[in-house]
Amino acid sequence: MKKEIRTGVIILAAGSSSRLGQPKQLLEFKGKTLLEIAVEAAQNSLAQSCVLVLGANADLIVEKIRHAKVDRVVNENWEKGMASSMQKGLKYLMENSDPDQVILMLSDQPFVNKKILNLLIKNKINTNSEIIACRYKETFGVPVLFSKKYFPELLSLIGNEGAKKLVMAHQNDLYAIDFPKGEIDIDTREDYLKLRLFN
Repeated sequence: MKKEIRTGVIILAAGSSSRLGQPKQLLEFKGKTLLEIAVEAAQNSLAQSCVLVLGANADLIVEKIRHAKVDRVVNENWEKGMASSMQKGLKYLMENSDPDQVILMLSDQPFVNKKILNLLIKNKINTNSEIIACRYKETFGVPVLFSKKYFPELLSLIGNEGAKKLVMAHQNDLYAIDFPKGEIDIDTREDYLKLRLFN
């Protein structure tokens, strides 16, 4: 009997939203916070496990999403950069659910949904690629799926190095899916005002 391939999702939501001036995780879009949108996408996808990585404003965010049944960890070293948050989530999944592959996603891409996450998972099954990334703005980005082969490299990233560094370094092992709306994320007040036009 063929072994089930286990997928874990790491939702990165540890940043301080310094350019925005308030926790972007709690901004609302179509009646839900951006963080709720991300958590629902992960939980409704084909993935077997999910962890939410918090950092700055963790207490405030937990209070707002306390009804959400999602595993969460707090990265006390979130100021060291995205790599530390991603590694906190990856170590948690490795210890608790032993995934064969992980999807890295952010909490501020409002158009990421279960369909996009499932496309990553299905294309991993249907191709021989070990990295499945989204393509937008003539580049590759998150959400992105990495097989277990790349866990050691993910754990070796430092500072603000993110998944893109590995994606660009291993394009021979990459399959990309088109996701034009992936370029829409929220860093500034202007970004959020533009997003509200989609309502």
